[in-house]
Amino acid sequence: MLTGTCAAGAAPSPKESRSMPAAQRLIKKYPNRRLYDTQTSTYITLADVKELVLEQTDFQVVDAKTGEDLTRQILLQIILEEEQEGSPMFTPPVLSQIIRSYGNAMQGMMGSYLEKNVQAFIDIQNKLQEQSKAFYDSNKIGPEMWTQFVNMQAPMIQSMMSNYIEQSKNLFVQMQENMQNQARSMFNTFPFPGGEKK
Repeated sequence: MLTGTCAAGAAPSPKESRSMPAAQRLIKKYPNRRLYDTQTSTYITLADVKELVLEQTDFQVVDAKTGEDLTRQILLQIILEEEQEGSPMFTPPVLSQIIRSYGNAMQGMMGSYLEKNVQAFIDIQNKLQEQSKAFYDSNKIGPEMWTQFVNMQAPMIQSMMSNYIEQSKNLFVQMQENMQNQARSMFNTFPFPGGEKK
């Protein structure tokens, strides 16, 4: 739920609001760290932004003074809060490996790899939800039976995800090896000044 109301004079001008596409929600971040939703003309919290994400609302967070895009920073703040509460999704080894990837020659590739894997996971999840809903609707079973059915599916889902992850890892390793072979081949064909000929 969106919270708070805008103080007088804090609302952006109609001209500023029109500069964004109609489908995208514009949120402004002020120096006092408050977030202002231009669509509802209210101040909102980080929890409200999380709700927009869960509702799959397209939005952008910008610095109210400079216009700098802060969407990634806000999303990272939400992830940090989620990781500090409940069951964290990222283990220390995973976070350490992500940190090591920054500045690495394959940083861009790593980002693309992670994004494609997350999208694949979402696609699998959506397909399972569709199949589960169809099964539930057609069999009209009670909540207890449904819970039992879902629990029985857990090992199958874990197995499917493990197989996908293993295939994905093998593909990534193979891609790395191919790149290394191509690099060796390319550099061996070009003589370097001052280098010894073998």
